[in-house]
Amino acid sequence: MQLQDITFRNKSIIENLYCERPLLIASMHSKERVIGPVMEKALGVKPSKCEGFDTDQFGTFTGEISRHSSSLITARKKCLEAMHTLGFDLAIASEGSFGPHPQIPFISANEEILYFIDLKHQIELYVHHIDCETNFKQAEISDFDTLQRFAIDIGFPEHGVIFRKDLFSKNTIYKDCMDWRDLKIQFNNYSQLYKTFYIETDMRAMRNPTRMKVIERAAEKLVEKITSLCPSCSHPGFDIHNVERGLPCMQCQLPTKTIKQFIYKCPSCGFQLNQAQTEKQYEDPMYCDICNP
Repeated sequence: MQLQDITFRNKSIIENLYCERPLLIASMHSKERVIGPVMEKALGVKPSKCEGFDTDQFGTFTGEISRHSSSLITARKKCLEAMHTLGFDLAIASEGSFGPHPQIPFISANEEILYFIDLKHQIELYVHHIDCETNFKQAEISDFDTLQRFAIDIGFPEHGVIFRKDLFSKNTIYKDCMDWRDLKIQFNNYSQLYKTFYIETDMRAMRNPTRMKVIERAAEKLVEKITSLCPSCSHPGFDIHNVERGLPCMQCQLPTKTIKQFIYKCPSCGFQLNQAQTEKQYEDPMYCDICNP
């Protein structure tokens, strides 16, 4: 089959699966603004807001409600319960977390999981996206100049800030600071009560345009996975399942830890396909444990 025929076949299959179907974006925080257009353009779905369902019950960034499961399990549960409550058979939910980058020292990262469930065709897919573009910060505050510098640094007022008594407080939290006047008012309020207090970036999507961009990238990544069809059974989600390392060193020819090939696998029929990475045939000796121990 020619590449053009394969592309036409895949597009036809995706249209048959999703064109004109209502898609629930299970979020209270306006994530449909970035997820919806990406999905509508690629799949032909009709995105819908999540009205009448409290997604904060699964956990909040500020800790008033703890998240008791992993991000992946929470995203799946949120997706399923929102679908059941609101009567949808197609939905996406997301979960985000913030902290040190898992591979790069001294760098903060935004990790986003998007979970996609199609009950009609019994399809469940998810993507995990790590992005270094984040303004997640926390600081102890005792004077307004420090607060002002923090606010400017994180992009206030386009990006929100959150006040709290201390890093672990769940009751003395103010989230809705929207302008410089209110920032000054809240500084005065907290300063009267506490010698020092804490401020942090509001990481809720609707108050953080930087995070919204990361969620949009994760949505594009999810689209790539959904529209990647198995060569054997045409099921969506034919994606990298594992990697084989051992790209030979250019100098000694022995295997290195660099990826040699990617292993794709279908989540439905289990069909596998090995594909060599095409960036290079040999690794630089500086990355070889033998030549550069």
